[in-house]
Amino acid sequence: MILLTRLNGSTFAVNPDLVERIQESPDTSVVLVDGTTFIVTETIDEVISEIAEYRARVIALAHSMQFEATGAVPASSRGGRRFGVVDGAKASVRPGDARRGGA
Repeated sequence: MILLTRLNGSTFAVNPDLVERIQESPDTSVVLVDGTTFIVTETIDEVISEIAEYRARVIALAHSMQFEATGAVPASSRGGRRFGVVDGAKASVRPGDARRGGA
């Protein structure tokens, strides 16, 4: 989530993956994929920077995660179609994947 500021000074968080477009005329409007529009005090450049920093943090976190030898690895290297493993939970087998015992 990124933090933005409404014109009245209140702060709110928005999921940057839901941002469809940002426009400035003269106030900055952030439009989400569902059509919701927020008018914010940040400039277009500041909103774009916040989104880029958020995505960089997500990528950095993904790279810093350590998996056990039997943990999640890309499906292409294991031969089966597996859902990702998070916090040591067992990976689910996709339905119809007979090699892994799926239905």
